[in-house]
Amino acid sequence: MLKGRSLVEPEDFSIEEMESLFLLAEKIEKDGKYLRESCRGKLLATLFFEPSTRTRLSFEAAMLRLGGNCLGFAEPGSSSAVKGESLADTIRMAASYADAIVMRSPKEGAALLAKNYSQVPVINAGDGGHHHPTQTLTDLLTVKRLSGKIDSLTVGFCGDLKFGRTVHSLAKALARYNKINMIFISPPELVIPEYIKSILKKQNVDFREKEDLEKSMPELDVLYMTRVQRERFFNEDDYIRLKDTYVLNSEKMSSGKGNLIVLHPLPRVNEIAVEVDTDPRAAYFAQAKYGMYVRMALLASILGVL
Repeated sequence: MLKGRSLVEPEDFSIEEMESLFLLAEKIEKDGKYLRESCRGKLLATLFFEPSTRTRLSFEAAMLRLGGNCLGFAEPGSSSAVKGESLADTIRMAASYADAIVMRSPKEGAALLAKNYSQVPVINAGDGGHHHPTQTLTDLLTVKRLSGKIDSLTVGFCGDLKFGRTVHSLAKALARYNKINMIFISPPELVIPEYIKSILKKQNVDFREKEDLEKSMPELDVLYMTRVQRERFFNEDDYIRLKDTYVLNSEKMSSGKGNLIVLHPLPRVNEIAVEVDTDPRAAYFAQAKYGMYVRMALLASILGVL
């Protein structure tokens, strides 16, 4: 069903297709031998023009666990981009070597351009402040595994909602589920973009914008914390002023529901105190592991080895 398909933004896959990936990821998680060696002889090109830890390593771990191999680069300084090679030419070259391409770029729209020039499937691993669809798959799988459902939840997004591509992707994906409520918690300078709000209004999704995290805590089924991203700011003073606006600690957690799920796409800086890590509601490290399983499911599906 997904063989040969690219994934540039969450809407590229239907809810039914995403659900099939979740079921496959759960099967992989439960049976350590399932699909092992299924990608033997396959190559994944990982082209990272922007730093990454979890996304790059989880894709490489996923491909290796499936029996395939990886080639690529972890930062643009080790590619011909420093010599002035165009992205289109880099993609044409990589597509001639690999069976699929995973790419991260600091530029919005880069993944779509890559898809248009590639002869093999392209997976967007983050394009600027635009989309991060495989993180969205990770987030949705985590919620489903821990709460047993995705419908009928109140989800709070807190922190950098203006530049947070993980927030944008997840909000758009959640909007397709039933009875979802969203609370966007941010300082005025980092509010959710208008285009996301327009999408939610068009799909009749209930959402509110707030500045106070503590007052919102009792309502939430899921809290999606994000860091204020230094790399997205043009003005260092603005970053310093806003970076510690929200810090989730044990005191704030005490007003949350007993079955609250706390997510974070990571890396974490100061926005979640280390003391929260031992709270059973803290799911961000489990979330990172689910990311590997769902990427295994995605790679096996688009490479057609099922």
